[in-house]
Amino acid sequence: MTIEIPKEKWAGKVREVKIGATQADGGTRSRVVTLGGEAALPHLGFEGALPNPPVLAIEVRDRKPDDWSPLLVQAWGEAMQDPGDWARAAEAAGAEMIYLALSLTDSDGQKNTPAKARTAVRKVLDATGLPLTVVGPGQAEIDNELMVPVAEEAKGERILLGICEEKNYRTLVAAALANDHLVQSKTPMDVNLSKQLVILIHDMGLPLERIVIDPTTGALGYGIEYGYSVMERLRLAALQGDSMTQQPMIVTPGEEAWRVKEARVGEGVPQAWGDWERRSLNWEAVTASSLLYAGANILVLRHPETLKRLRGVVDGLKDPA
Repeated sequence: MTIEIPKEKWAGKVREVKIGATQADGGTRSRVVTLGGEAALPHLGFEGALPNPPVLAIEVRDRKPDDWSPLLVQAWGEAMQDPGDWARAAEAAGAEMIYLALSLTDSDGQKNTPAKARTAVRKVLDATGLPLTVVGPGQAEIDNELMVPVAEEAKGERILLGICEEKNYRTLVAAALANDHLVQSKTPMDVNLSKQLVILIHDMGLPLERIVIDPTTGALGYGIEYGYSVMERLRLAALQGDSMTQQPMIVTPGEEAWRVKEARVGEGVPQAWGDWERRSLNWEAVTASSLLYAGANILVLRHPETLKRLRGVVDGLKDPA
């Protein structure tokens, strides 16, 4: 007796988005990453095409951060002293993309400037041929001040600019339009808000093929279940044919996991928590793999060991067909 497995049929699919430009495209990247294209729910390749596997990125800062865990500092060592060296080390560790985050101040406590932001971006572009995301410090006024020159410095490379939020999306979208880049939009954990910001960005004239959304997520044990459900509903809406929810998703499990107490603190915690390093790596890896199952297209990580673990997960989930 033959048993026929029921398969879900979907009217829509996730939009394909390409980040990076090779020499043939007018840039200097050694490769391009292609996101999206899914015609089925995450990792259910027997129901529809899943042409592009999730991309694993490493977060790099324009200067050595003061508030990162000693475990991360130990993992990257002297490479953290220079964003170019750090990006080079991330590529050697297996990263497929670099996520450069700009700081509010430099290592001397002085305000970050457009010239310093340009220098950091140039160092990373010269150090690695991987596609690049660059995001501001997260304050709208300062983001606007820094990201316009960043877009100009990286003209021709088709980088992902962020982070577009309600207060600053106009400036970042204008910079992306002028310099042929893409943008990363971010809203609180809400399907309608995420969709609305995509509409606003698209209304400025940026093609939908140049928008990646960050639905906002939490770390393991800190609201991840709500973030997961929002990502799940975004993906269901996309597959059901809602055009403004069909953007690929980027998530930052590294940032989320390493700022919670369970990962940050090695002393003064219950003995039952176990070994600090093992616990911290598990916190990042489980957070990341959960978001992978929710449909994330780019996962931004911090620790090279987590990158190695997630590479195994991604490879194991590939459709054998």
